Amino acid sequence: MSATGLRRSLSGRLLKYAPQRSLTTLAPPKLTVGIRREDPSRIWERRCPLTPDAVQELVQQDGVDVLVQPCDRRVFHVDHFLKAGAKLHPTLEPAHIIVGIKETPLNELITSPVSAAQPPGLQVHRTHLMFSHTTKGQPYNMPLLSRFLGESDSQFPTLPRLIDYELLTGSDGKRTVGFGWFAGVAGALESLSALAHAHLEMGVASPFLHTPRPHTHPSIPSLRTTLRAIGQRISEDGTPKPLGPFVIGLTGNGQVSQGVLSILEELPIVKVGVKDLPSLVGNPETDLRKVYLVHASPEDYLSRTDGGQYSRSHYYQNPSLYKSDFATKVAPYLTLFLNGVGWLPGFPRLMTNEDLAVALNRAAEIGPARFGIIGDISCDIEGGLEFMPKASTLSEPVFKHRPAFLPPHLPAVHIMSVDILPSSLPLDASNHFSGVLMPYLRALVRGYRGTRAGASAEQQCQYEEALERATVAREGQLVGKHKWLRDPVEKWRSASASSTVHTTTSSTKLAPAENAAHKKVLMLGSGMVAGPAVDEISKRGDVELIVASNSIDEAKDLTRHLPNARARFLDVNDNEEMARLIEQADIVISLLPVPFHPSVAELCIQLGKNMVTASYISPAMRALHERAESSGVLLLNEIGLDPGIDHCSAHSLLSRLRSEHKRVLSFTSFCGGLPAPDVVSSTQGDSVPLGYKFSWSPRGVLSAALNGARFKLGGKVVEIPSEGILQRYFPDVSVPEGAALRFEGIANRDSLPYVETYGLGDLGKLRTVLRGTLRYPGFSDLMDAFKTIGLLSLSPLPLHPQVPFTGWTDLTRFALQHSLGMKVPGDYDSIQAALVDILQGRHRKEIVEKVIDSLMWLGIMPPHPSLSPANISPLPGPPSPVIAPIDLFIQVLAHKLRYLPGERDMVVLTHEIVVVPDHEWDGGLDKAQMKELAEVHTSTLITYGTPKASAMATCVGLPVAFAALAILDGRSTATGLGSGVRGPTEVPGLWRVVLDRLEEAGVRMKERVCKVPGRHVSSREGMMEGKLSLGFFGSS
Repeated sequence: MSATGLRRSLSGRLLKYAPQRSLTTLAPPKLTVGIRREDPSRIWERRCPLTPDAVQELVQQDGVDVLVQPCDRRVFHVDHFLKAGAKLHPTLEPAHIIVGIKETPLNELITSPVSAAQPPGLQVHRTHLMFSHTTKGQPYNMPLLSRFLGESDSQFPTLPRLIDYELLTGSDGKRTVGFGWFAGVAGALESLSALAHAHLEMGVASPFLHTPRPHTHPSIPSLRTTLRAIGQRISEDGTPKPLGPFVIGLTGNGQVSQGVLSILEELPIVKVGVKDLPSLVGNPETDLRKVYLVHASPEDYLSRTDGGQYSRSHYYQNPSLYKSDFATKVAPYLTLFLNGVGWLPGFPRLMTNEDLAVALNRAAEIGPARFGIIGDISCDIEGGLEFMPKASTLSEPVFKHRPAFLPPHLPAVHIMSVDILPSSLPLDASNHFSGVLMPYLRALVRGYRGTRAGASAEQQCQYEEALERATVAREGQLVGKHKWLRDPVEKWRSASASSTVHTTTSSTKLAPAENAAHKKVLMLGSGMVAGPAVDEISKRGDVELIVASNSIDEAKDLTRHLPNARARFLDVNDNEEMARLIEQADIVISLLPVPFHPSVAELCIQLGKNMVTASYISPAMRALHERAESSGVLLLNEIGLDPGIDHCSAHSLLSRLRSEHKRVLSFTSFCGGLPAPDVVSSTQGDSVPLGYKFSWSPRGVLSAALNGARFKLGGKVVEIPSEGILQRYFPDVSVPEGAALRFEGIANRDSLPYVETYGLGDLGKLRTVLRGTLRYPGFSDLMDAFKTIGLLSLSPLPLHPQVPFTGWTDLTRFALQHSLGMKVPGDYDSIQAALVDILQGRHRKEIVEKVIDSLMWLGIMPPHPSLSPANISPLPGPPSPVIAPIDLFIQVLAHKLRYLPGERDMVVLTHEIVVVPDHEWDGGLDKAQMKELAEVHTSTLITYGTPKASAMATCVGLPVAFAALAILDGRSTATGLGSGVRGPTEVPGLWRVVLDRLEEAGVRMKERVCKVPGRHVSSREGMMEGKLSLGFFGSS
């Protein structure tokens, strides 16, 4: 046992057994139950585990003190609890039993012991009851479970007991405490409302347009009354004829489906069987004054692959012998699908990704408005419905989802997948929950008192056994069947190297028991990608964050809502103030422009502080390696998106392939931050230049167009000088998880050093090593034209007194003058002629026309005489001609190509690695044989921005935050993370920590593998490498 563990063990024993003479004259505290407020970040969580009536019973009949944590959002007003005999308490510190609904926020979890009611002086453990979401080893809640456990499975008598409501069952094994029925009621209503809006988009108004959303009514009876009126209207007038028969499909036989069936009783329902669906939907005489319900059971859609008959017992014993035919037998006929069935790995999914395409194709053949709306009440992400990608919220309960794998002709589906549906019925759900919880709560009270008064022995035994089955952890140890959770907890502890999360505390703050001083993180910069990093770091209650920026308003916006984050003004040229801030920090994050990183790193070396940045390792930074290493300072670079996540995910996939004894033939990787397809199609079209908008600094995008590139493709080493990088691009780049998306690719700098970085082997034996950037088609030609004109020039514009620089429309003319070495008049015709002259030898006529249209759209050349000036979008204040064209152009692009409210961006990252079995590598195989043995492994990330943060900010900011916290904790526990100038894969274990934490945050790489016959390797139908070779060499 470690020294810390020994101290804890001894402390626990002393607390429990040592005499407490100073307390013997005091009256013992009464047994106390605390009602916890829910996580403040869950804005819709208004449920309460106990009602005021239940509190009154506990106080008056059971002699229990009840404390209530104040909360103005709770469905029951605090005054009702006070009238029932409860008392307010800000932390619930005196409570023996603490009840809530969802997981307790880590910074509010109390794990210290509490004074016993009997006998006086004794310290006993607390009991927490909640839906902990830990019992399946959910990675995102291992920090919570860790707080209930001691070290090395040792016993810690003072650590609390964790009881999970989800595990409370009767003698028949069925759950006794839960909200499933209410989820069914709410899910049916939310889905009917979503259905009506989807039909409205089709141009059809249905009676369900008036379906009430659950939270808009005070109770279920009120909702029933409104739905009953809708049903009456259908009985009289029918459903709209263009939609055909209205068919609702339902799966599941548990409480969820019972809730659905109950609320649907208010409609003119006719129940039908699966076998009736084709004739029902295909018959033009079907009565539209009815709503048809098919409640599909497993025997309706499951079939045995060996031809045998379905049997429930056989199915659960041999799930691999069954497949689901739901996509062909049921789904295509439905107007609305309500999914109430769960799924476990090893069992057939209700619908796979491939099944979705099958169902949509068949639905289109059957008729309009079929299988376009799904209410996934089970909310099992990528589970029974493999294509269901995320949970929605009560604020935005429905989203359109068009998976990338769908063929272009198939439509998106509307999905309702709210994961807290009962929260929209807080009054009814709380009343029910409180009633079923009370017998168990009383059993706990009797257990603390050591008495069975008020209950028969049989009843007491029944509830005690149920509570025991529902106990996940007690006295620092996992209980019974939950012992396997020790491995995921220890994995989390090891990965995070956290010194706080698993420590027993004596306060409600997330801090070590020894009340160690907060660790200080200094973030330099407050730009476009800072937000997610600030929020993530500030989740740690033991960390104080300083955001230092020359834009104090930006910094304040980032920190004003966070109690442990502060904004500071900093002029980056003020070395004295910067040094003072760095000296006070434990770790420094630099989100400043790239040229500032070396000077920040110099100060970090002098002051002995570790530093993290997302940028590439520049020559100036690389030159600091030996000094940093000798000073014991880690300067971590390349931990954003590209570079960053690309390195970590490639390293992860390559590590797995090496463990499987595979050797690499080809490594191809592309990454891009782009507007989401719906933004491009809805607001840009062909009229907006570049098919691009900026979610980060435009300088980075433009600077990439000034770099040359080197790579190996199809066995040939290719070098492209900077002046040719935008002409020798890849016209067609495919992405495994985004088959419907079209991209072009630009080679990214020098790919060949990554042979060593990634340990790919001998360059001579590798067929392809290529890293590139993704853009929408047309980007490279247009950006190359901008470069040819001189808009990317780094040299200040020379002034001509005879032709003054009067405004933004002069920018193109002055850039042309600089490039052509001659004066260009300022009228439209002269500038157009100069543009044709400089571009016609390099670009096709249609590209030149596109360039001229784009320059006018951007407002940096005079408009065509026929175009009204009112049609030209305004630009910021007048430019200064004494700076370089690229700096002026950056201002234009940042203004004109900024994201508008409601628009979202997208990040796409994909690796393709072609491997052969290791033992075949040196066996003298010819090319044809190697192709036949080759496997193609892909790893792909496609993620979208949200109203809170862009995808780019998330994919740059989160890795920075996760890496900084890991280094901060790793240093504090002396785990040996190394020093010097490093990338993320050069720091032991760091890449795995970052990937695991990203996955918890919903940013996940998806891996696939396939075998590609040799004949496909160089064809357009083959893998990425072959397509790139054909497109690149075929066009050069």
